[in-house]
Formats: sequence, C-alpha cells, structure tokens
Amino acid sequence: MTEHATADATASPLDPAAILDWFDAHERDLPWRRPGTTAWGVLVSEIMSQQTPVARVAPVWQEWMDRWPTPADFAAASRSEVLRAWGTLGYPRRALRLWECGRAITADHAGKVPADVDTLLALPGIGDYTARAVACFHYGRNVPVVDTNVRRVHGRAVGGEFLPPRPSKKELAAVAEHVPDDAHGPRFSAALMELGALVCTAKNPRCAECPVVDRCAWQRAGCPQPSSADLAAAKKRVQKFAGTDRQVRGRIMALLRAADEPVSQEQIDAVWADGPQLSRALASLLADGLAEQDPDQRFRLPQ
Repeated sequence: MTEHATADATASPLDPAAILDWFDAHERDLPWRRPGTTAWGVLVSEIMSQQTPVARVAPVWQEWMDRWPTPADFAAASRSEVLRAWGTLGYPRRALRLWECGRAITADHAGKVPADVDTLLALPGIGDYTARAVACFHYGRNVPVVDTNVRRVHGRAVGGEFLPPRPSKKELAAVAEHVPDDAHGPRFSAALMELGALVCTAKNPRCAECPVVDRCAWQRAGCPQPSSADLAAAKKRVQKFAGTDRQVRGRIMALLRAADEPVSQEQIDAVWADGPQLSRALASLLADGLAEQDPDQRFRLPQ
C-alpha cells in the first residue's frame, strides 16, 4: 500500500490512503487527465461533462482541442461554428457560455486561464464547481470540489444516508474536513469523484468493491433504505426528456445545425406535431440566443 496521506486524516470514514490506493488502480484514462493537458482543456472538459456522460464527451472534447487548442482560437470562432461542433451533447447554452468565457479569458487575462477560484468565478458561465475543479485538478490548489458524485459518497460514508443531500452552502466545508491538508489533497478530490462515478453509484452501488466499505456510515447502520417520500422527491428532481420542450428544442437545433442555409417556418413545423409546444420551444431558442431569424423570416444558428 502506498503512503498517500497524513496519519491524522485516517480517522475519517473517507480514509485518504485507502481511497488514493484504489484510485491508483482504477483511475479512468480520460483524455483531459493525460500529461500536457492545458488549463483550457480541463475547463472545457468540465463544462462539457456537466449532465453529460464522459464517454460521450471524450471524442467531442478531443475534436475541440484539435480545432481550438487555446481560448484565443476558440474566441475567434463564430457562434454557429461552436453550436455545430457542440453537436448532441445537450444543453447547448453551455457552448455559448463557454464561447463567452473564451472571449473573456482572451481579452482580460492575456489568453491564460486564471488559477484563482474567485477570478475563475468572475468568468462568464463558470460556477462554483467548475472554478474549483480547474483550480484543483489543473493548478493543484487544495480546495474542496463537490459534484453529485462527491455529494453521494460523502452522504453515504459520512452521513449514513443512501440518497445524497440536496446542495447547500455547508457542503464545501463538510467535504473539506476529509480532504488531506497536504500535497495529496487535489488528487484525493479527483479520487473521491471517481469513487462516486464507478463504485458508489446512484442506484446500485458496488459496495464490495469500495475501499472504505468497513468505515462507511451507511453500511454500519445496516444500509437503511430511503423513505418513499424521499424516493419520490429524488425522482421528481430527475429531469425527464421524452416529450418535453427540451426534446423539441433539440429537434429544432438538429435541423438548424444540419442546414447549409436558413430554414423556413414550414421546415421547422415538420419536426414536431404539437404546434403550441413547437412555437414555445422555438421562442425559447430565440430568447436564449441559440437561434435567430433573418430579414426573410427564416431561421438559422446565430452568426
């Protein structure tokens, strides 16, 4: 076993040494984790991976890095180019916010992604998780990084609850208590996230493979199941897709991305049978800046 963590941290249910040893053996070979990846590459990967599985993100991320290796390269692209390259990753507003972020980094930071969390937070489209992830995973800043995976691992191992708690202002401090206060801290944060993604999964955790199963508060409590009310609330928080305005927006965006020239209202009408829902979805795309209407009353991606 590798000497990973300081001795005073081993009292935690999230034993740093055990989790880091597990990570050494099971870390996924994600392209943005490879040597030579820039801060910009890490930032792009974090934006793309929000609400999107990394298996879908990896090939698109590689294409983007080949095409736009720096914020300045990306800032020089048009919005239509960016939205076409985003493809079917979903939530395309992320692409436009990332484009705005690239422009801000180019204009205000001489093309260099900031290392400080507060400076990162001031960039367009960068929230608390992304700012901390870039500062931690690329720059090695020992700051707690909390996503759904970390929230779930912490909630089970420390809190004894099967379902992760809802996000709160207290969670960063709560997780920070278990992060080694030394050079291992940033890698431990990545390991904790990986543990949630691969072992301490949402529905069917593989507890037999968990490096801290003997310390886990949920296991020690007898693996209590959530109440029916808690399950119902959790299901309600999960966003559906089929038949929703999101699906209609996706159909319209697919049409616009594939078109070499602006499309007519008749072409848009053909993508969805429910007229009022289609109109609502189209209006929201226009309002979000993801589509625009030309002088001939046809529709296209923003220029």
